[in-house]
Amino acid sequence: MTLKGRTIVEGYCKAEALVSTKPISFLGEVDLSDGKIIEKNHDLCGKYVKSKVLCFPHGHGSTVGSYVLYSLAKKNLAPKAIVNQIADPVVVVGAIIANIPMIDQIDIKQIRTGDLLEVDANNGLVKILKRKER
Repeated sequence: MTLKGRTIVEGYCKAEALVSTKPISFLGEVDLSDGKIIEKNHDLCGKYVKSKVLCFPHGHGSTVGSYVLYSLAKKNLAPKAIVNQIADPVVVVGAIIANIPMIDQIDIKQIRTGDLLEVDANNGLVKILKRKER
């Protein structure tokens, strides 16, 4: 299955999906020291964003979140790509300065945590290469 969206930050990767139904704030919800989601009421609490294609509806929160995303990238703890339904300016700036491929306008309900994805942000495409068994 191939999903077509809009390129926000160009790039390419293949990685496992980490999917949330909830928005993410990189300031306060993601631990800067290890990339773990620490917000207790978040559906990804306890999961690590490192080396994943992080799929979530949209970002929220402080503009400092952009720098948290950049800091995660500098420590090799960042996601390999970000896929959103609606791009949030804070996440966009973070993805740009951290050089993380990013696509929005994707129906993330089509993607499951554990799916193997190919993200071609140069062309705005997300391909589900292998489905995670339920």
